[in-house]
Amino acid sequence: MKHQTLDQLHAVADVHAEATDLVATRSQRLERWAKLLEKNPDRRLEALTGTEYKSPEIREKMRYNDSPLTVAFEDPIFRAQGLRDDTYGEARRFFELTDWQLHEIVCHCHAGATIRARWAASRVRAAMSERFGFFAWLRGIFAH
Repeated sequence: MKHQTLDQLHAVADVHAEATDLVATRSQRLERWAKLLEKNPDRRLEALTGTEYKSPEIREKMRYNDSPLTVAFEDPIFRAQGLRDDTYGEARRFFELTDWQLHEIVCHCHAGATIRARWAASRVRAAMSERFGFFAWLRGIFAH
């Protein structure tokens, strides 16, 4: 392994000092995602269509260009932590969300074909505060 200075690394890589402060917990990841969305609150994002009606196999692979999931994937910190793409399934895994919670954030049935980033951020924050009790589990069973 060759030792290089930070300046040398800048010449060959996109180096971010904050990448060393990885966002470790689910709450921290969700909070960062909400803040990323709020950086451009009026940005119009594509909502995913009918996530609740798709089979699990199809839902896992769903993605739209310029969706709230894209905003997360554009972040180099999240990619450094292992966010592999901007699909529904990958976001569900990475952010540790239930199908119901992710549906509430990205589905078109709540706000139409496009949503403002500030609205998506509010839904991400709502997912942070939801309790994972028996009724949340039961709702997840019957909703999907």
